[in-house]
Parts: sequence; C-alpha cells; structure tokens
Amino acid sequence: MPKKLNHEKKVVELMVRLYCRKREGNDSLCADCEALLAYAHARLDRCRFGEQKPSCQRCPIHCYRPEMRERIRQVMRWAGPRMLLYHPLIALRHLWAEKWQKPTLSPSDTPL
Repeated sequence: MPKKLNHEKKVVELMVRLYCRKREGNDSLCADCEALLAYAHARLDRCRFGEQKPSCQRCPIHCYRPEMRERIRQVMRWAGPRMLLYHPLIALRHLWAEKWQKPTLSPSDTPL
C-alpha cells in the first residue's frame, strides 16, 4: 500500500474514532462509525489516483455515495479542529500537505 494512502487511512481512522468517542460518547466504535470507517478505507483502496491522490475535497471524481459523503463531512468538520488537541503532529502534517498540495487534477487526467 502506498505511503500516502496509508497516511490518509490513519488520519480518517483517528478522526472517526475521535468523533465516536468524544461526540457520540462511545467507548469503542459504534456500528455506524465502524461502517463509515470501513467504507472510507474501501474508497481509499480503490482510489484511481493512487500516490497522486488529491484531497477528497479537491478531487474531480466524488466516489463517495451522497449519504456517506455527508456523514464523513460531518465527522471531519467536528473532528478536524480537535485533531490539533488530540493528535497535533498528525494534524499539522495533514494541514501542511493540504496547503502545499499540487493543483487539482482534471477529470481528463484520471488514470484508467
């Protein structure tokens, strides 16, 4: 598995676990959060861009189903700012990569 995709998986997992534990008050992942995490990992495994993957926000192809996209957006919106408190180095690395990322790929640049 490419290094960048492994890092993306780790960040998503930390965010979902933080959301489930702190926002929903669960000791471990609930069924909804577990399903969301499995779905996010599956989407990353199947990403057409591989190592050149832009952030999902900048991606020309939205591969998430609308309801899952809204759910992950909700989790990231809540957990994102709190990552600076609970996982500061990972959060800063993620922000740095987002800030200095290459320009968005166009749909015609998508690999087959």
